Amino acid sequence: MNSNVENLPPQVLRLVYKEVSALAADPPEGIKIYPSEEDITELHTAIEGPEGTPFAGGVFRMRLVLGKDFPAAPPKGYFLTKIFHPNVGHKGEICVNVLKRDWRAELGLRHVLLTIKCLMIHPNPESALNEEAGRLLLEDYTEYASRARLLTEIHAMGGHGGASGVPQDPADGPQPKKHAGDPTKRAIGAGVAPSAALGNGANGSSTTSSSSSSNSNVVGKKKTDKKRALRRL
Repeated sequence: MNSNVENLPPQVLRLVYKEVSALAADPPEGIKIYPSEEDITELHTAIEGPEGTPFAGGVFRMRLVLGKDFPAAPPKGYFLTKIFHPNVGHKGEICVNVLKRDWRAELGLRHVLLTIKCLMIHPNPESALNEEAGRLLLEDYTEYASRARLLTEIHAMGGHGGASGVPQDPADGPQPKKHAGDPTKRAIGAGVAPSAALGNGANGSSTTSSSSSSNSNVVGKKKTDKKRALRRL
């Protein structure tokens, strides 16, 4: 979706920047804010799955997109992390009244984020975008909760970067092996004997000495054979 920075009046951009800065400094409980300096009209967030719900323990990425008519028109909300929820469509679009008919310009982005988190606690099957989730919520809550929990475990837990995509600490990535710079370890890994890998030290010296002694014997034998040949002449 294209940026609307150029489409919003300067005074609106100033208000948005002020509110986003306040959210980043003091976010709602269980919600992290990742503002973009390049595009203030798209706000990325991470919402912790509320306790007591099938989403507990998961971290769900979401974004709010401010259109060119904001704040007269509500922002659009999308889940980036896959979630099984009646009010979230298959493409991540969110259906909640605060983003539709109940929107008022004075509500602000904090209210929107809190409402979406509340929707994870109290889904509304009457305005379902995911009809299957809405039907199960009404007819078989156990099956609904099981499906929702399964998708939470697959997509929102355990640092699945492709799903949650929350900015990660570099220390979370794979670390180099401690023996990566040790030629002995590398050689052993390649099936080479330690003595051959060392090239010096006790074993290396013994190998080198044996080689030198062998070469000396060959040279001495050649000289003796040459003298004998001259005598025959």
